[in-house]
Amino acid sequence: MVNRRCMQWVVAVYAIVWTVAVFWVSPATAVPLALNGKYEIVMGEVSTHTPGKVKLIEFADFYCPHCHLFDEAAVPLLMKEFGDKLEITMVGFPVIRGKLPTAFDMYEQAKMMGKGNEMKTVLFHTIHKDKIDGVLDRSLREVLIKEVGLDPKAFEEGMASGKPAKAVDNGKRWGERIKVSSTPSILLDGNIKVDGANMTQENVFTVIRSILENDAKK
Repeated sequence: MVNRRCMQWVVAVYAIVWTVAVFWVSPATAVPLALNGKYEIVMGEVSTHTPGKVKLIEFADFYCPHCHLFDEAAVPLLMKEFGDKLEITMVGFPVIRGKLPTAFDMYEQAKMMGKGNEMKTVLFHTIHKDKIDGVLDRSLREVLIKEVGLDPKAFEEGMASGKPAKAVDNGKRWGERIKVSSTPSILLDGNIKVDGANMTQENVFTVIRSILENDAKK
């Protein structure tokens, strides 16, 4: 099952370049770094690396099938391989046109209430497995909110505060600043970007492993 999922991830992510909207075309910045694999060092971004641990930021769209596959198949494989040496956080980065931002707001609100990962899983399942990719109205939201173990009233009050929408905007600006070209894309330790054709299982594992191996040599 795991090997089959690995192959599905590799095949699906290779298709990103052709099937997911691309907003920028810019050459990678060639900066010397003693890491294996293919990546780009993002100029102007500060490293957030902590020795012995890699922080992975995934820029993803809830309506992107490749992002769903990454969450369903790749994330478990990464956590199995690296365990507590890897910290994964998703940042909403909408690329699919014609979709309301409700799912992204819900994720941010759940994250503020300590249930971000649970809400992320439920939203991906609802949109891609249950095929509910239209309006997430209040009645449907209540079902999903309860499913992740949160109070609907407190959740909706948080949604109405505007804080989740602001967090989504901040994430989008972050992705635009580092020139995310497709989803999913990842940012490792604040300034090491892997995206597009480089988002293969082998390459992502290679770069992360190389960061940790460099730490071990120090």
